[in-house]
Amino acid sequence: MNVIEALNTRYSARAYLEKPVDRETMLKIMEAARHTPSWADTQPWEIFAAGGDSLERLRRAFLRRLDEGRAIEPDIPRPQGWPPDLQQRMAEMVAHGQRVRGERPDDEEVRRQSMRRNLSFFGAPAVVYLCLDRSLSPYSVFDLGMMAMSIMLAAREYGVDSIPAVNLVGYPDLLRAELGIPDHLMIVMGVALGYADPGQLVNKPRTPRRSVDEVVRLTGF
Repeated sequence: MNVIEALNTRYSARAYLEKPVDRETMLKIMEAARHTPSWADTQPWEIFAAGGDSLERLRRAFLRRLDEGRAIEPDIPRPQGWPPDLQQRMAEMVAHGQRVRGERPDDEEVRRQSMRRNLSFFGAPAVVYLCLDRSLSPYSVFDLGMMAMSIMLAAREYGVDSIPAVNLVGYPDLLRAELGIPDHLMIVMGVALGYADPGQLVNKPRTPRRSVDEVVRLTGF
């Protein structure tokens, strides 16, 4: 699979088959992703990957927190608002998914199940947690974003699907306890990996992307 094909076929899978990502495949994905560029070659990322019994313990613990009514508290606070055009795109994404899945916009049970799906890591057999030293600047968060994309594109080479999501790191204290992540590291983002279940409606929607003409301003070309 070439890079263009990987970019065009990657999507955020929200339901996975009960098929593990084996250790060898995980290491191949990480071997490729380690070539990600970074500011002055600092390579600031620290990566913790969970699967098997460890991930199942985390899954159960996250759902217990949800059932207790405890709000997620990621190390990087969630945005309090979005510019109107971004808010509109998010609303269109939600509406598109509801149409494809045949859901009513006012169905509270659907919303509840959606949150449970998020906090059970979408049923993925593996989650990669991307961390940074707390002393680093937002530029290193940019480096971590590139690492996340490298992981997801490398995963496509091996037929592995993915989704990056802040809810995967919603209860950082649980992650630290299970995975031994030290306090000086900020848990920035999670990337779930696995084999998408093609029979699940949540995997059917494909949202449109803004056109090149809308996004890119070329000067001197």
